[in-house]
Amino acid sequence: MREIVLDTETTGFEPSEGHRIVEIGAVELFNHLPTGRTYHQYLNPERSMPKEAFEVHGLGDDFLRDKPLFRDCARAFLDFVGDAKLVIHNAAFDMKFLNWELRTHGFPTLPNDQAIDTVLMARKKFPGSPASLDALCRRFGIDNSMREKHGALLDSEILAEVYLELIGGRQPDLVLAASPAAAQKGPVTQVDTDWRPRPRPAPLPPRITPEETAAHEAFVAKMGDGAIWLKRG
Repeated sequence: MREIVLDTETTGFEPSEGHRIVEIGAVELFNHLPTGRTYHQYLNPERSMPKEAFEVHGLGDDFLRDKPLFRDCARAFLDFVGDAKLVIHNAAFDMKFLNWELRTHGFPTLPNDQAIDTVLMARKKFPGSPASLDALCRRFGIDNSMREKHGALLDSEILAEVYLELIGGRQPDLVLAASPAAAQKGPVTQVDTDWRPRPRPAPLPPRITPEETAAHEAFVAKMGDGAIWLKRG
């Protein structure tokens, strides 16, 4: 099962008010395990950056001026995402921006049911508790000390850890997981999940020497009939 953990940074809250995406970061999971594949792109929003947004992510006009436009990156982004489930913190916000950009530039939009909202997951699992990414990092003991400002790729990597905790612990499918590379090479051999030890087909040969056995028997004989070694269960 392929999933994409995704985050965006924007100039504001509403694309209908002229705000745009300035960064996309995404991390690929396969059977709930990171594959190492990522997508990361800064984007020129073709407008100035509001002070309030700059204070959140630190992406200013000078930095973004020479970055590509969304329409020039849309196809590569869609190819990376494919039909994978999108794991997003507050999915409605990111999907709103992504689909506005895709629709505006003539690309197919992403179905809303393709997204998994980790905010909703957290609120369902921990009713009444804070569901921000920072709060969930504290709850699960995930190191987010590098998160001085929001960044789409860093936040996606952190969210991937949070998501794995929300679904029941990190690397929940470790025993059964098959890597994408293995899946591409051919059918995956079924892994035996009944890992309990079984009797050996033949007992191991004794490691004690005949001399050691004789010495032990002589030692026990000196202890009389009450020696525990003479008792049988």
